[in-house]
Amino acid sequence: MRIAIVAAMLMLSGCATYVPVPLASDSNALEKPVASVLEQSASAVERPWLKPVSIDLSKPLGLDAIATLAVANNPDLAALRARRGVAQAQVFAAGLLPDPTFSIGASKVASGPDTMLDVSGALGFDLNALRTRAVRRQGAVAQGEQVRLDLAWAEWQTAGQAKIQAVRIEQLQQIVSLAKKSRDSARSLLDRNERASARGDIAGDRLQAARVAAFSADDTYNTAAQSLVTAQGDLRRLLGLRPDQPLALAPIPDIASPPPASALFGLAEKNRTDLAALREGYAAQEAAVHKAVLDQFPNLGLTLNSQRDSAGNLLLGPAVDFTLPLWNRNRGTIAVERATRAALKAEYQARLFQTRADIAAAEAGVRTALQRKADALAGIDRIEHFAAASRTAADRGDLSLEAAESAEQALRDRQIQLAQAQQDYDEQMIALELLTGTPREAWPQ
Repeated sequence: MRIAIVAAMLMLSGCATYVPVPLASDSNALEKPVASVLEQSASAVERPWLKPVSIDLSKPLGLDAIATLAVANNPDLAALRARRGVAQAQVFAAGLLPDPTFSIGASKVASGPDTMLDVSGALGFDLNALRTRAVRRQGAVAQGEQVRLDLAWAEWQTAGQAKIQAVRIEQLQQIVSLAKKSRDSARSLLDRNERASARGDIAGDRLQAARVAAFSADDTYNTAAQSLVTAQGDLRRLLGLRPDQPLALAPIPDIASPPPASALFGLAEKNRTDLAALREGYAAQEAAVHKAVLDQFPNLGLTLNSQRDSAGNLLLGPAVDFTLPLWNRNRGTIAVERATRAALKAEYQARLFQTRADIAAAEAGVRTALQRKADALAGIDRIEHFAAASRTAADRGDLSLEAAESAEQALRDRQIQLAQAQQDYDEQMIALELLTGTPREAWPQ
């Protein structure tokens, strides 16, 4: 009896215990760590496609620092990392052996010559679980690797999106500054024309033209300012920062032109972790098909029976139970798993096709942005010289102020076109980098 009690205590000592972990209901759960904690956690991030960089939120952040901070602090990535623990637990569970079953019973003779209790016991083992253990573990390992690769792809995409917002903010700040000067100039011209119209010095159509110009300048400025605010908010969200967190950005360096799209597609097929994740998912499905085929064979169960009947006879013997594969033979499950495998193969081919198309479209977008940039640069020196000369002439009284402001507005319009073209080029280049799954430094020259 003591041995049985000790054995029961040992078995119970290895059992897990339940501890509730309630969700936080107060606003403190939304507070992010202080800057020093963020800088330390970001500096500890190691990814093969990230350059080593130290984070200092009090200084302007470059593209590498922005990418590192996004990987370290993005809340969506933190949730995905927590989900990865589920896949790791599934790999652990797939390697465990099933516990044996035990049963015991006793019955008393209600009438008859025998006076002893009829006592029986049985110890059972699930042999089918042993047969499929290897293939189940193989599938779980592949699924765990798929989750890891999906997380790596999410990190790559998040870092790239943060860099896109950074280059967008730099150009939008320049556009907003130019649009504000245009708005102020248009408002000043409208004010002068309104006073001149009140004196009867100009015709009504000139006043109306000034009003239209002022309205257009206001609309351009408001649109650019709103786009800048949106981009700044999106960047803070991607970096996991509070909406009121001060954030300064370093100047964005020039981005070199890309190689041909055919070379980039080869890089994407080799290095994109989402494609690697799909391959791991296909491997997991192969294991599922293999297991379904194994499950068509009889499910074996072994039981060791022991009994003492009411006459005192001791009985001992094994028993084997199995399912006869006559009609079902697990054909339905096999068909489902094979169809799922075929669907995953088609999905992988579709992803490859889409990857090639996206890279070609992004490469075409880069060429278009380069042409727009070249068109904006063409003759800008002449426009700038003409605007400066017009202002000088207006200051001397040789030219009307309206003509000088018109020349300066033409220069600002061209500068806005140049900033927009540069923004499109930088965004398309980063998008192309995201599509290849490969840093630009590793692209073929």
